[in-house]
Amino acid sequence: MSKRYYASRRAQQLRAKVIVSIILFSGSIILIMPLWWMISTSLKSMEEIMQYPPTFYPHKVYWRNYVEAWNAAPFTRYTFNTLIICFFSVVGSVLSNSFVGYGFAKIRFRGRETLMNVVLSTMIIPGFVTLIPTYVLFSKLGWVNTYLPLTVPSFFGSTFFIFMFRQFYMTIPNELVEAAMIDGANHFYIWFKLMLPLVKPVLATVAIFSFNGAWNDLLGPLLYINDEMKYTLQIGLQNFRGLVQTQWHYLMAASTLVLLPVLILFFAFQRYFIEGMNLTAGTKG
Repeated sequence: MSKRYYASRRAQQLRAKVIVSIILFSGSIILIMPLWWMISTSLKSMEEIMQYPPTFYPHKVYWRNYVEAWNAAPFTRYTFNTLIICFFSVVGSVLSNSFVGYGFAKIRFRGRETLMNVVLSTMIIPGFVTLIPTYVLFSKLGWVNTYLPLTVPSFFGSTFFIFMFRQFYMTIPNELVEAAMIDGANHFYIWFKLMLPLVKPVLATVAIFSFNGAWNDLLGPLLYINDEMKYTLQIGLQNFRGLVQTQWHYLMAASTLVLLPVLILFFAFQRYFIEGMNLTAGTKG
């Protein structure tokens, strides 16, 4: 009786694992399909792309599509411009959000919870609502056609990132902060010397999100940049469609090259990223 029970239990667990594996595998195929189609199209000739029925993989691989796509527009210059914006966006996001999150988690002041709720409530405001007032403000400051509108806001915090840091700081015992203050340390020293080394997973998560957001941002550069030499990769891709009359194999090749740095960054810091997401999800508000 006991052996049959355990055998039945193991059979049920095995069936559950098989079903879950099939669902996960099917979901992975669906998610990877657009990426595969982009890479496959980038290696085809224009004639093969237009033929019907479409082919799942290139019959003849055209690696030169990547070279010709890169030379069709000043993508090297666009890459340099985008990296400048990404660098300052990542630095600004990491420093400002980690510092503000520390304040909401470890510094006691009157109205702290109310102020935090006000900050969180700003998440429900769509970004397009503030688009025109923000543009007018930056225009009056003379920042249009510069990278300042694309980088300076990063140094003033983001609600979601502040919340992530706050949740993680709250898992660190307050006794650590109190002991440091007894030794004469101020809050700035405690944040920089004690807290930042403890929140590396969250720092990596915020850095990846910030880099990805700045790297893929199209609306911001499209709105504020009007000098072609200051264009970013995303604007370059849009203009690339017009320059070559939507040659899909070149467009997909350029898109694949633009995507590569994001994939490399993610896999390089994958361990910290997953750890940071798990830690943040495991904390309680």
